[in-house]
Amino acid sequence: MALDELRDEDHSFDDKGLSYVIEKNLFDQVKPIKVDYVTTPMGEGFNISSNMAMGGGCGDSCSC
Repeated sequence: MALDELRDEDHSFDDKGLSYVIEKNLFDQVKPIKVDYVTTPMGEGFNISSNMAMGGGCGDSCSC
């Protein structure tokens, strides 16, 4: 996750007052996508989950 500006090849969506930008072709692969801010005993941060199969030990979501 990073700050970025909307380009022609991007898709944007708003959720809870925040705007998100993602490449259109990537969005088609991962939708639906869910972004949450979570607080746990291990710390806090963004949790991003989707239906996209992830390689490695990340499962279907990653904390950034």
